[in-house]
Amino acid sequence: MDAHIGFNANREFFAFPNSAPAEDLWEVHSRMVSKLGPDLGIIGNFYYGNGQGNGDSDRLIRRFGGDVRMLYKNFKIQYTQKINDWGPYDYHRDFNLTFPVQLMLDISTTLGKPDWFILPSTQVGIRGIWRSLNEFSPRYLPNVAQEFANEPILSPVGFDNGHEWEIMTYVHINIGK
Repeated sequence: MDAHIGFNANREFFAFPNSAPAEDLWEVHSRMVSKLGPDLGIIGNFYYGNGQGNGDSDRLIRRFGGDVRMLYKNFKIQYTQKINDWGPYDYHRDFNLTFPVQLMLDISTTLGKPDWFILPSTQVGIRGIWRSLNEFSPRYLPNVAQEFANEPILSPVGFDNGHEWEIMTYVHINIGK
């Protein structure tokens, strides 16, 4: 693989000085679909394999995960779990930034009956994402402290520096048919 380009926080691009070392990369994907009745369907997507970042990191990761989606009448529930995997943004893979565990639960409802093939529809939902952090994760700061402080700064909401949460609500409006 040739050397990759990256972007700094100020959106200036640069070329990584080296490419990632040559490795035999592989990944296995599986998809399971079950329509248990006219109102109930379950879809599962799973993967397992190894990978390396797009930048110049020589760290090889072994990652696995998957998601399970359940549709019941107007409701959709999705659970996703990723182990030792990159985060949601492209720069996570560029700089080989991984999270030990990522969990996501999404519950939504539609204003009409959802289509089995997941066509766009108007949805209202809530999503929660939890990630654990380690030395390969962005925002991992185990020793953050003010100058001359005796202890690290504690999170204002009571979490230590080894976890992060995202909780969001959303409205996805489809105006086409």
